[in-house]
Amino acid sequence: MSVNDTVWTLEAVQSLTAMARERVPVSVISLRLKRPIEAVSAKLAELGITPATETPEG
Repeated sequence: MSVNDTVWTLEAVQSLTAMARERVPVSVISLRLKRPIEAVSAKLAELGITPATETPEG
């Protein structure tokens, strides 16, 4: 099963875009949406959204 086999619902895309606008890191979005980081990154790229930069936990 490839990353693209998982269907993105309208609700999931809306959540994704809202979190991206709030500058939530991809790793956190991945956990909240229960999707692989690669899938989240790919969808953001498809939508033309630049993800927030990851910051080290400190």
